[in-house]
Amino acid sequence: MTTDQDLSVDGQSAVALFAVKGIDVTPSKDKGVLKIVKVQGVDGDRPMLGDRVTLHYTGKLLNGQKVDSSLDRKEPFSFSLGKGQVIKAWDSSVMTMQKGEVCSLLCRPDYAYGAPGNPPKVPPNSTLLFEVELLDFQGEMLTEDGGVMRRIKTKGEGFTNPNDGATVDVHLEGRCEGQLFDSRDVRFIVGEAQDKGVPLGVDRAMEKMQKGECCLLHLKSKYGFGREGKPELKIGPNKDMLYEVTLRDFKKAKESWEMDLKEKLELSAEVKHKGNQYFKAGFLQQAVIQYQRIVSWLEMECGVGEEQQRKIQEFLLLSQLNLALCYLRLQEFSHVVDNCNKVIELDATNEKALYRRGEARLCRNEFSLAMADFRQVLQVNPLNRAARAQITICQHKVREHQERDKKIYANMFQKFAEHDKKVGKQKRRKDESVKSNGEVGSKRRRRSQDNS
Repeated sequence: MTTDQDLSVDGQSAVALFAVKGIDVTPSKDKGVLKIVKVQGVDGDRPMLGDRVTLHYTGKLLNGQKVDSSLDRKEPFSFSLGKGQVIKAWDSSVMTMQKGEVCSLLCRPDYAYGAPGNPPKVPPNSTLLFEVELLDFQGEMLTEDGGVMRRIKTKGEGFTNPNDGATVDVHLEGRCEGQLFDSRDVRFIVGEAQDKGVPLGVDRAMEKMQKGECCLLHLKSKYGFGREGKPELKIGPNKDMLYEVTLRDFKKAKESWEMDLKEKLELSAEVKHKGNQYFKAGFLQQAVIQYQRIVSWLEMECGVGEEQQRKIQEFLLLSQLNLALCYLRLQEFSHVVDNCNKVIELDATNEKALYRRGEARLCRNEFSLAMADFRQVLQVNPLNRAARAQITICQHKVREHQERDKKIYANMFQKFAEHDKKVGKQKRRKDESVKSNGEVGSKRRRRSQDNS
């Protein structure tokens, strides 16, 4: 690309300059957006579809009138690339930039604000000039903890995505520390990718992909092969990895609204069995997926007759209790409490729910609440020795915290007292100094009067 440090972006002369030096950055090469590089960026990667980009910009009309500027606001602007969050010109041009690059853009109305314009600053059918500096970019985070990051190489088609239970056909290429360890075509059921040796992170990304999409998935070890690694693939424990995934085709599973209650109950039995298998094998996240499916199907259902209602409640109780146990082992204690609360809403004296909620609260240092739960367990089952032992632990923890608080406050008060004592000494010295100086001054004045 051409570099021009002294590019003027004001007036009709800029249009002529872009006609000579501008590079067409539109996908269809219709010259709707022309770009001239003013400052070259850092060699390397460029933003991809879905990336979160951060930039500074200034936009003007051809007459030089400024319409907007992030620099005036002293705050960079961020958006997700290719999601239609900004004008078309930016979606197509920013994808061609490198980090640190500064460029000028000439944007035809159909790539800017079109026939309506953007009143009051942008009149109808306005060609716009922008100066843009790309500050940073990163992939789209698909999980709340940042464990799976996606970067889209090729956009998929349509607007539908695989759901849990969908059958997907994908091509995978997995790399760890730059070494290719997995390259294959594979078919699996979303939520059950573990059965085909496909990492959890790839499985969870399926629900965000579209047919034909090719993306890069950066997986933290938790979403890869975890603490155990994969010795047969020569992958050690706690290794991050990169997967290139192409979704070639998929067939969605039935959504909840497409199934009648009988079908949901039959499927719940199969899914519960699958969840139990994963739990016993130590695949807790995969077990969570299965139990959550049951809850999503049945939590709003009302059975016809006592038998159906009993089955619904049985599946919900078991699923939420199992979710609580999974989350307890995953140390996600707020989820433990939430699921136990749902069980207790259905069965106020459920021993397992009360006990697991107590365990979660104990781990969160909510000793009084935990003790109350364990005491409720004893009311339900006085022979529960584990609950009695937990009460002893809670009481010990309460005493520990009280002793620690006493020491903290004692030290705090001692420091305050020492500070007050120090300040008092300084004040007394100052007062004595002032008094002394005052007495000396008084004597001098008396001598002066005597001499006169």
